[in-house]
Amino acid sequence: MNISQVFHNTRPEGDLSPSEAAAFDLLEELRIPYDRVSHDHADTMEDCAAISDILGIRICKNLVLCNRQKTEFYLLTMPEDKPFHTKDLSHQIGSSRLSFAPPELMSELIGCTPGSASVLGLMNDTDRRVRLLMDRDVAQAEWFGCHPCLNTSSLRIRTRDLLDVFLPHTGHSVTLVEL
Repeated sequence: MNISQVFHNTRPEGDLSPSEAAAFDLLEELRIPYDRVSHDHADTMEDCAAISDILGIRICKNLVLCNRQKTEFYLLTMPEDKPFHTKDLSHQIGSSRLSFAPPELMSELIGCTPGSASVLGLMNDTDRRVRLLMDRDVAQAEWFGCHPCLNTSSLRIRTRDLLDVFLPHTGHSVTLVEL
């Protein structure tokens, strides 16, 4: 994987996808500083581990989940190295059996495609149909690592900025979970 060793605190140059451009626009509007590295598509958590090493943080694993009826939707943000057991999470949030949301719903709900799910995609969920679930360890970390709605760059932002500025702006709250 080709990863830039240079940090940037500005958006990438050139053409951006609409969701990626909107993510950078909103970060700028909210005056949320970030460090960014550019890289090839990061399609696996192994790819993200290499990026994490460069950023000096851990990139979060983001899963878009739904109930069996596809009427309740969740974005789970968790450390990349923690195991995920649907039964344990379902019990914590009082939901029926959870499964991965289909790609077309993921795109419709948060404007991201598989491999690019990001908490920043909640800016696209104006109807607030997606409930954010965050592992307690992620919420307590100083830094938060994510993609800007496309997995060809990765960001490091302060977790406090995410929780205290970004989420209130989108109208989303966070439910802390223990994985």
